[in-house]
Amino acid sequence: MDFNQDYILENDRVLLRPIESSDFENLVEFSLNEPEIWQFSLVRADGEENLKKYIDLALKSRENEQAYTFIVFDKLNNKYAGSTRFYSIQPIQKSMLLGFTWYGKSFQGTGLNKACKYLLLEFAFDQLLYERIEFRADLNNKRSINAMKSIGCTEEGVLRSESFRPDGSRRDSIVLSILKSEWESELRSKLKSSF
Repeated sequence: MDFNQDYILENDRVLLRPIESSDFENLVEFSLNEPEIWQFSLVRADGEENLKKYIDLALKSRENEQAYTFIVFDKLNNKYAGSTRFYSIQPIQKSMLLGFTWYGKSFQGTGLNKACKYLLLEFAFDQLLYERIEFRADLNNKRSINAMKSIGCTEEGVLRSESFRPDGSRRDSIVLSILKSEWESELRSKLKSSF
């Protein structure tokens, strides 16, 4: 992955582009009106200050070649819907994590996530030629876990007490993944036909 390149990923439903500082204006309504979106997140973006920190951290992570964060634009509704990112990128191992995904409530359960994940997986497997995409979630976040399974992720197990939550408590994280062979054999066509 070239961190200096501005990747634009797009299909009929969604457009993904690198997040910018100015995207504060495009996302602040979620931070102010739907703080519960980040109930299970390791990095919260509820409230103006947290959103500024969230975007700043995303930009610094890209600068340091640790993560690549996209803003999600819903073309069907002509509105910004949320954010997602690649992180823990390991080019030598051809492996990375896909996560920090969140959407405003009105975009959840609409097929937007599947359209978004299709673009990201297509980019990772078909363009970057990665072999494994990993997903993690708080074990208590049933909605997120169900969403990951619905796109074809395979559950691998649970990392006990894997990280700190923002409140200082410890989090058990479920680990799921998709392999390139699975993407090529069936998941690509299955996911494409689901949105």
